[in-house]
Amino acid sequence: MVVTLGGDDDPLSLPGYKGVALKVLKESGVQAGDLIRISKDGTVYEGVLMPRSEYGDDRHIVIKLKSGYNIGVRVTADTLVEKVGAGAEIAFKPPPPPKQKPNLPRVSIVSTGGTIASRVDYRTGAVRPAISAGDLYSIVPELSDIAVIETEVLFNLFSEDLTPSHWARIAEKVAERIREGVDGVVLTHGTDTMAYTAAALSFALQGLPVPVVLVGAQRSEDRPSSDAALNLIGAVSAAAEAPFAEVVVAMHETVSDVSVAFHRGTKVRKCHTSRRDAFKSVNVKPIARLVDGELVMLTEDYRRRDRNRELTLKPNFDPKVALVKFYPGMNPDIIDFYVEEGYRGIVLEGTGLGHVGRSCFPSIKKAIKRGLIVAMASQCIWGRVNMNVYTNGRDLLAMGVIPLEDMLAETALVKLMWALGEADSLEEAKTLLKTNIAGEIAARSIYT
Repeated sequence: MVVTLGGDDDPLSLPGYKGVALKVLKESGVQAGDLIRISKDGTVYEGVLMPRSEYGDDRHIVIKLKSGYNIGVRVTADTLVEKVGAGAEIAFKPPPPPKQKPNLPRVSIVSTGGTIASRVDYRTGAVRPAISAGDLYSIVPELSDIAVIETEVLFNLFSEDLTPSHWARIAEKVAERIREGVDGVVLTHGTDTMAYTAAALSFALQGLPVPVVLVGAQRSEDRPSSDAALNLIGAVSAAAEAPFAEVVVAMHETVSDVSVAFHRGTKVRKCHTSRRDAFKSVNVKPIARLVDGELVMLTEDYRRRDRNRELTLKPNFDPKVALVKFYPGMNPDIIDFYVEEGYRGIVLEGTGLGHVGRSCFPSIKKAIKRGLIVAMASQCIWGRVNMNVYTNGRDLLAMGVIPLEDMLAETALVKLMWALGEADSLEEAKTLLKTNIAGEIAARSIYT
């Protein structure tokens, strides 16, 4: 076969292919998922035709061998492609859910997506949202011994695609389920921005009577090393019976399948890209841990469960707030941009005790004069802002920059969005920002 360069169109049946490889595959009448045979230079390769990355070159065909490994075969003038069989549809079929035990606590699992609600797509090798909350219940039957589970899919999104408007909808859904009488709510959520959502719900759900537990996974549930099942068991256990009534994040405490830690929603950060113990409480201890099915409280500083407490929903967030990380040589035009774009608040992520370079001072003054709330958090993970120590800090205080104590920068961003969304005036928003509402400000820092 003489191969000439084809067009760059990318039909749905051959995603990612272009040029020479696309031409050969189209002429052979195959599509992704088909079992094909490639003959080249006296060697025969047989496997399932895989889609390609859109960033791949135009001269390789990728197949999955029977061994499970993928290989790329470079297309040359003598390459012959034949269709051996049509591809079978690959679909996840969860087992039937276990029988409910009506005498157990009621827990609502609301799915928003993320790795914990995803599977590996073995056609592409990518992880994609695919599993509902009901599927999770079916594949973790141990949950039937913990609670009566009610499931619902609210979103099926990776967490980086969530916005403040999604936070509001999540808060409204949680409030709805709590008012229906459940003993706790579990939210399955992607890990990348789970701390932001946890902070948002901590402010939006005032006077919680029962726990709200966000849970995720670093590895999808169909992988042997998945942390999904243990995390979900821990989350449901806490929602059903924990003595606290706060928004918490439930994730592996260590890399081993030993315990699940429960972190306060305003004091948690994802500290590793892929480890199973990626989440850590910052400047405080975790509220509790689950070990061998037993919930162990680690502090007395928590809000108690009280089913008679009345929930107040305050789900409004103003998205016109920016988080600006200072760095050496930063152009202060970045601050001016947000002012001109009509933003209402800026959280500065300053160095050390809360500093930015003096070159930024005129822009900060302008922002405050124009009516923006400008607040200061630290880039450091542990410790707290103290802007009285050095001249730059004191000068920023004199301008009207608000120090945020030991509040995490992510939490500060969310809280300022919430304060501006809920307050009727700028002064009220400032007061809310400086008031400890959900444990986001500790009276003193501890070393853990």
